[in-house]
Amino acid sequence: MNNILVTGGAGYIGSHIVEQLAKTKARIIIIDNLETGYKKLINKNAIFVKGDIKNLEQLSKLFHKYKINSVIHLAAYLNISEAEKNKKKYFENNVRGTLNVIKCCQNTNIKNIVFSSSCSIYGNTKGAVDENKKANPKGYYAYTKYEGEKIIKKYAKKFKYNFAILRYFNIAGASKSNKIGEINSSHGHLFKNIAIQSLKKNPKINIYGKDYKTKDGTCVRDYMHVSDLSSAHIKALKYINNKSKSIILNCGYGKGYSVLEIVKIFKKMNKNLKINFTKKRMGDVGSVFANTKKFNRTLKLKMKYNSIEKILASSIKWEKIMGKKV
Repeated sequence: MNNILVTGGAGYIGSHIVEQLAKTKARIIIIDNLETGYKKLINKNAIFVKGDIKNLEQLSKLFHKYKINSVIHLAAYLNISEAEKNKKKYFENNVRGTLNVIKCCQNTNIKNIVFSSSCSIYGNTKGAVDENKKANPKGYYAYTKYEGEKIIKKYAKKFKYNFAILRYFNIAGASKSNKIGEINSSHGHLFKNIAIQSLKKNPKINIYGKDYKTKDGTCVRDYMHVSDLSSAHIKALKYINNKSKSIILNCGYGKGYSVLEIVKIFKKMNKNLKINFTKKRMGDVGSVFANTKKFNRTLKLKMKYNSIEKILASSIKWEKIMGKKV
């Protein structure tokens, strides 16, 4: 585990993982094309290579040059609405790009792969969903993530690596160091949108859909703080390395909150908030939250930010810092 490649390491989640990895003795190599990643998020203690997982030749050279033995594969497009409109773009990057990463593992020292997957592969669910639920991806983004999982499983024995597939639920918040947080606002993430609106005199939040089969008609999601998720990656990497065993885990807190519930928490903080209901987004499912029994049993991770209020506060604090930097 001494030479770790983080694909997408200049992105929102990748930069948080690298910040925590930098406290270990590992040598960290980042590859990112900076399309959705940012130079300002690149950790100074990591080796940065501007590159693209779609470029197999470049990727292969990087694996050999730095003698990579563990990969944390995060590089992916993740805009649910865009995926429906531009399927080729998402297939080339999320599916073919993942296949390229795996091809580079052949005849190398790769022992471990941690893959960033998504709860969206489950489709619509009732109650808490566990890892044994049959995949039923509804949107194209979800389809590309599930295809990525299948590729990683398919080649594990042949190329002799162990894998951890981490199925993210909804990730939000910013680091305690105040150095990194979510910059990109084009993905339509709820907490990012709230944080942006928190800086305005007359904030307005769009809620996409109000007739889902949920308690208040709005989407229900399981929100996890990015710092806890980052810790989960490092714990999962250690687990598969030490146990020589592959795992699939849900990454969430195990509680579903509706979009309207969270917006109302923000409304208590800012009474001028105007709530605007608009049409559903393509690819969105009504309700999905995690059964976390396997996650807790396997990683025994102590959650530090397991609170909607903490996630919201850190998101808003980061946005204020961003505003001052600009």
